[in-house]
Amino acid sequence: MDGPHAGPDENDALETDQFLMDPKSCGILLLHGRPPKEFLLMKHADRWDLPKGHVDPGETEIECALRETEEETGISRDLIQLVPDFRYVQQYYVQSARTNHEKKLKSLIIFLAFLPEQIPVTVTEHLDYKWFPWSPPHQIQKRTIDPLLESVAAFLDGNVSQT
Repeated sequence: MDGPHAGPDENDALETDQFLMDPKSCGILLLHGRPPKEFLLMKHADRWDLPKGHVDPGETEIECALRETEEETGISRDLIQLVPDFRYVQQYYVQSARTNHEKKLKSLIIFLAFLPEQIPVTVTEHLDYKWFPWSPPHQIQKRTIDPLLESVAAFLDGNVSQT
């Protein structure tokens, strides 16, 4: 059958496969200053969060994190200096239209990176942004941000050469 009512094609199969797989989002915690002075969070209607998003088919976790950070902040990936050996993983259950209303285990993968300086942000998908002072321990969001920042602080304390 030809035309707009043709049967399933490759794109339909890819979209269906995405529903069947467990969802995964990737992002980057951006710090500036060595040792760190501040870190960047994006403002949502009800919380502060990282620039992050879902992995596209065929995309690596790092490619996704860099793409999402650039899309959501306007900061060029060429300025982002990824820290080797840091990969934060958090998993939790989600249920939405994206998962075909099935309960799925979602993985959140966060990488750590430094910027050479505090770079202006172009807000594209969020209400605002803020450079928060780096002064652990932090109390911003119990479920995701605080545990991430605690993990980053421990990592940096153990890797003085990274700061």
